[in-house]
Amino acid sequence: MSGGDIRTRHDERIHYVSRSNGRRYPVTDYRFVGDDGGLLDLEFDAAFPRELIASRPPGMWRYREALPVPKDEAIVSFGEGFTPLLPVEVAGTSVLVKQEQLFPSGSYKDRGASVLISHARSIGVARLVEDSSGNAGSAIAAYCARAGIACEIYVPEDTSPGKLAQIRSYGASLRLVPGSREDTAAAVRAEAARDASVSAWYASHSYNPFFFHGTKTFAFEICEQLGWQAPVAVVLPAGNGTLLLGVAIGFTELQRAGVIGSVPAIYAVQAGRCAPLARAYAAGLPAVTDASGVWLADAPQPAAWSEATSAEGIAIATPVRGNQILEAVRLSGGSFITVDESEIRDAHRAMGRCGFCIEPTSAATIAAVPRVCARLPKEALVVTLFSGHGLKAPEKLPG
Repeated sequence: MSGGDIRTRHDERIHYVSRSNGRRYPVTDYRFVGDDGGLLDLEFDAAFPRELIASRPPGMWRYREALPVPKDEAIVSFGEGFTPLLPVEVAGTSVLVKQEQLFPSGSYKDRGASVLISHARSIGVARLVEDSSGNAGSAIAAYCARAGIACEIYVPEDTSPGKLAQIRSYGASLRLVPGSREDTAAAVRAEAARDASVSAWYASHSYNPFFFHGTKTFAFEICEQLGWQAPVAVVLPAGNGTLLLGVAIGFTELQRAGVIGSVPAIYAVQAGRCAPLARAYAAGLPAVTDASGVWLADAPQPAAWSEATSAEGIAIATPVRGNQILEAVRLSGGSFITVDESEIRDAHRAMGRCGFCIEPTSAATIAAVPRVCARLPKEALVVTLFSGHGLKAPEKLPG
């Protein structure tokens, strides 16, 4: 069946909805923001028929009724998901660690890419553009290759060589942008503005809510792997918040469906050298940008985050959904934690000595775990993750 045929039969119960004014848009629109430039969420009702879920093969698409891609023929998948949830000792404390580095492209971003590219296929997208610090670009490129969709990935020119090679290997066009991660995002938005047609759809993992409705399966899997219960806390990386916001959506949907009683506390981890949200949270700011996305005068400014961090996956000075990330963490009863470069290096080395090959962003998240556990009762069930494989950045692996 052609993309056009699928598009004409799209489920009318699923809509984009503007966060700024509540206006609804059909998801068949080739857009990434509302008409006023405001961010979009997804209006969608998730269901969890547990007996049916249990009868399906392990993988994220077992939660079929909770994923906003109505037609099976649109699904783009490598059989991803249901990664192991293993006990790992971190600084003398045992926590459960989801092995997201084992995904087909080597990071949890495959969750979001599978749903987003499935949606792109369902509405007939022929070519798309995306910006990334590496992992999302790799995931989008892989799933586009699987779907037969042409793509161009914009990345900072200092992105790890391993990630650049991986993106190229999928046949994607690669655009290296001088400057910061923010410069890269600006470059791809300019390209999308020049050609807003289907041939250059901006498939942003930060803007498009379909991506978050892929990463939310992280929460579904944890819940099922724990016997359909939620942990007390989850410890997650916080750059653009693509996993964190997905996890918040996922646990909220499980709560609304009556599967769990409450949403776990979310502890968001940022590198000390790039921690705009952690600083805003510590200062008690309700938001970091105004309604039009302009950074507030009393909020941490992008210029304050010029120092490099080894955790490139969370080196985001101006996260697009910064206000939404702050809100999600506060509503969950969690908080923000920053880790310095020495803590990242120590955690990286320690996990390697335990047999886990992970990238620095994963190590940054692990470095925060002891501080989270110190705030909670000893018996509290804490879940975190290895977000990306170390072979994506072999030059950063500790000796």
